[in-house]
Amino acid sequence: MSSRLAEHGAIVIDADKLARDVVAPGTKGLAAVAEAFGPGVLRPDGSLDREKLGTIVFADPAARSRLESITHPLIREETARRFSAPPPGSVVVHDVPLLVEAGLTGGYDIVVVVEAPRELRLDRLEGRGLPRDQAEARMATQASDADRRAVADVLLDNSGTLADLHAQVDALWLDLAARRGAAR
Repeated sequence: MSSRLAEHGAIVIDADKLARDVVAPGTKGLAAVAEAFGPGVLRPDGSLDREKLGTIVFADPAARSRLESITHPLIREETARRFSAPPPGSVVVHDVPLLVEAGLTGGYDIVVVVEAPRELRLDRLEGRGLPRDQAEARMATQASDADRRAVADVLLDNSGTLADLHAQVDALWLDLAARRGAAR
């Protein structure tokens, strides 16, 4: 969804990308993760082995909390820096897959939730190479569909094709443009 909004001219701040950036080779985030979880979470080239780390943190809530205590402050800092940079009048999209879980539901003009049935999400994760048991373990740590719907101003249905989702995003963009025009 956010990539489609970017095609329309929105500036996208992607929390997942920031989460990868703050633990890139040579960062203080990666050094802190390696110190907290040991050198076994690093690949031979010194980069983070996300699969190994994921296996650890999605099986142990205390380990996940420890990881979040390292990465979340770094992500918040970089997010704030990026939010301070866009030119006036820009549409800024903060793409935060774990918005509810991170307690970040306030402070946005509009919260858009993209949803699909649980089984379809599991099938898609498996299609990307994540074993079903690991996909289920990850989803078990996430907010419920009802919790996400409760914070949504707009719900988009992602149970169809990519073209179907794009059509919904295009309609949302037109609605946002109309609202912005009326607010001027």
